[in-house]
Amino acid sequence: MVYISKVYTRFGDEGQTMLANGDTVAKSSARVCAYGEVDELNAVVGLVRLELGRDPKAADHEQFRETLDAELARIQQELFNLGAELANPAAADGGARLKIDARHIETLEYSIDRYNEVLEPLRSFILPGGGSTGTAAHLGRTVCRRAERQLVLLADHEPVRGETRRYLNRLSDWLFVVARAAAARFGYDEVLWDQKNT
Repeated sequence: MVYISKVYTRFGDEGQTMLANGDTVAKSSARVCAYGEVDELNAVVGLVRLELGRDPKAADHEQFRETLDAELARIQQELFNLGAELANPAAADGGARLKIDARHIETLEYSIDRYNEVLEPLRSFILPGGGSTGTAAHLGRTVCRRAERQLVLLADHEPVRGETRRYLNRLSDWLFVVARAAAARFGYDEVLWDQKNT
């Protein structure tokens, strides 16, 4: 049970913060930056859900919208657990209660295949766009890639379980495919890269 009685503590005013195991580290540390990026990604996934809920074209595709929203909601929970794992250095040994496992990665892969099988093959790079849901998912993809890079940087200095990196790598792929699937389902044109304009 989580109980938070006070929002501010003044503990971090000097640029320090406390990890889940009680260690005090700089807020600029690779570990804090890694779970901070995951937290930002979680907020962007929330934005994708918001855009999905208010997209006027989504109303005609209720089952698709409900299924996608449920997946996004699950991913938000998983990202919170990933952040909790990264906030605990001892979790690298795999003994943490909250952690990302192979089953989470496999679920993303299954979903990627399911969305991708009805999409037209790519014949060009795609620019962010394709309606508000698709655009938000593209934003999520870029933030996810940044979180992954920060996690790789952390892994260069401290032990990190491989499942955490693989999860973020797969999630960025999932967000890309979801951006395309939402554009296709809701009838938005994708924005294709035109090399003649470069």
